[in-house]
Amino acid sequence: MSKVICPKCDHAIDFDATQYKVGQALVFECEHCRKSFTIRIGEGDDDIQTEDFGHVVVIENTFCYKQVIPLCEGDNMLGRYNKGTVISHPIETNDPSMDRRHCIINVKKGYNGELTYTIRDNQSVTGTFVMNRILGNRERLLIEDGAIITLGATTLILHTPEGE
Repeated sequence: MSKVICPKCDHAIDFDATQYKVGQALVFECEHCRKSFTIRIGEGDDDIQTEDFGHVVVIENTFCYKQVIPLCEGDNMLGRYNKGTVISHPIETNDPSMDRRHCIINVKKGYNGELTYTIRDNQSVTGTFVMNRILGNRERLLIEDGAIITLGATTLILHTPEGE
């Protein structure tokens, strides 16, 4: 699966890029803000992710519905969606205990192609919990498939490509 980002609200839209030819134009309508926009399939497009680096699933709770947020290589900033806040992976929620820039999950590809995932808190007010353990100031923690992450009152589960 690939993803494209809505130019109006930064919402990620998943699609299967393998079904289209290089140079073909695609029209999308964002289900979040209803903005229509066009992209052209090309080699090396920066706004289209073609490799699977895993994803986090936001569990349905009082504040939000179930969401699947694809991860990319490098730093993935996670936090509460707010129009005007620049963040790579916004979570649509009304959870007041989740910061707008709550935590960072780093995905790194090793020399042998193996992916490693680390998480760190981004000086959030309520802290970032991994498997019911709060991360310390500037602490980085190695996480694996199935790791349960809590941001405020919202729970996320990490899914890696190897674990699926």
